[in-house]
Amino acid sequence: MIRVGFRWLERGSCRHPERATISGGSLCPVDFPALVGVIEHPERGLFLFDTGYDSAFIEATTPFPERLYRWATPVDIGAGQQWKTWLDEHGIEEDSIAGTIVSHFHGDHVAGIGHLARRPVHCSRAGLDGLRRTGRFSGVRRGLLPALVPRGVDANARFFEEAPVRRLPGGFAPFTAGHDILGDGSLLAVELPGHCVGHWGLALRTTRDHQVLLAGDAVWLGKSIREGRPPPFVTTALLGNTRRYRATLQALIAADRGNRELTILPSHCADSASRFRESHAD
Repeated sequence: MIRVGFRWLERGSCRHPERATISGGSLCPVDFPALVGVIEHPERGLFLFDTGYDSAFIEATTPFPERLYRWATPVDIGAGQQWKTWLDEHGIEEDSIAGTIVSHFHGDHVAGIGHLARRPVHCSRAGLDGLRRTGRFSGVRRGLLPALVPRGVDANARFFEEAPVRRLPGGFAPFTAGHDILGDGSLLAVELPGHCVGHWGLALRTTRDHQVLLAGDAVWLGKSIREGRPPPFVTTALLGNTRRYRATLQALIAADRGNRELTILPSHCADSASRFRESHAD
């Protein structure tokens, strides 16, 4: 795999009871950061893995029934999380962003996609189709806000399902294959089904030679993998498919236990993000 620069940065957060995300969790509200992968390819430029929260989320959840989404998961988007400010804070030039890689189309992952809709958007065809077909009430129930995703995204979409399949290095086992979204083996999209239709992760190797699997919402917390604790049935049944979700979790557990050099990063786990920054960040 071609090595890439990688940072794992927060852009906004939401708050809800831990028990909604992990069996036996606390009923107390917990802050869940929305984490964005900043990937620097040596030749192709900079790519974002998801976009985190954005002021567009507040606008999209102002009317009813979309406001129910905001009530269920209260959001914190500070001044430092606004698009231009966030880019400047992390030394990112907007013109250097070559495209976006979308794990799935839930609002907390695509709220900022409007800033980049005219550039290539690598995503799941099934996920984008599902977003476009959803109604307003069913969308809220499933975490989808079509208003966040401009129609320009459809024209600029590059679908994971259509990218060539390439064998993954053994350090990602039991995951054996990914879809080569840039065609050079640097970024391999890996389907992680169950959370919702069109949910994918991303396998990469950093410039410091660390193997990383960006897991999206295949789990919310790293301890779900370490302790084998899935979300409760009510959560996975509401958003996706419980059987497939738990099969994906078992594969992640096997990957974590079988590959000492592999780092698995869920998109909302502050603890996993902190550990990564301390010991792996470029």
